[in-house]
Amino acid sequence: MASLFHRHSGRNRAGADPFIDLLFNTLLGFTFLFLVSLLFINPKAKRGSVDMVAEYIITATWPKNLADDIDLWVHAPTGHTASYLQKEAGWLHLDRDDRGEINDTILVNGEEVLYPINQEIITVRYRQAGEYIVNLYYYDRNSSDPVPVEVKVDRVNPTLETVFAETFELHAEDQELTALRFSIDREGDVLGINRLPLRLTPYQLDQMPSWVE
Repeated sequence: MASLFHRHSGRNRAGADPFIDLLFNTLLGFTFLFLVSLLFINPKAKRGSVDMVAEYIITATWPKNLADDIDLWVHAPTGHTASYLQKEAGWLHLDRDDRGEINDTILVNGEEVLYPINQEIITVRYRQAGEYIVNLYYYDRNSSDPVPVEVKVDRVNPTLETVFAETFELHAEDQELTALRFSIDREGDVLGINRLPLRLTPYQLDQMPSWVE
């Protein structure tokens, strides 16, 4: 009986070993599949972040700590116009709508942080060939003196390059000014710059102000 018991117990142990090996190999297989899936997921996330890189950054900056509200309007060759009325328009995106002192304070981790810089930013996220029109609009006036506004156009891809920088004065509420019109080719190179005026806002003035030439 003792020999019989040992034979059966030995067979049970021998039968258990393949079962444990099967479980171990199965677990190993699932671990391998999980690691492979991570390798496929990560490149997609990286590609998604690259797609959002801007080709051009257009900024309008006026003196800090002023309550004046100045808007940046940009019209693309696709027919889209980006502004505070439509922050995403085709390949254009209004990254910051600055309203002067009104939105200079933001909450960071529950605490108020003052950001006194007055600046509007619109990014061009695709090299769509054609003409871009950049306008300034004096939405709300609080200063008694003219407000200087610097308009910059920076090409950021493949390297950072300022293609336009000039300061304009805004004199009166509802004033709209064409800062520049620039054209690019399919490679993103600037072909020409001019200042032929064109109204982009839907607002109409009942009477032309004195600053209009």
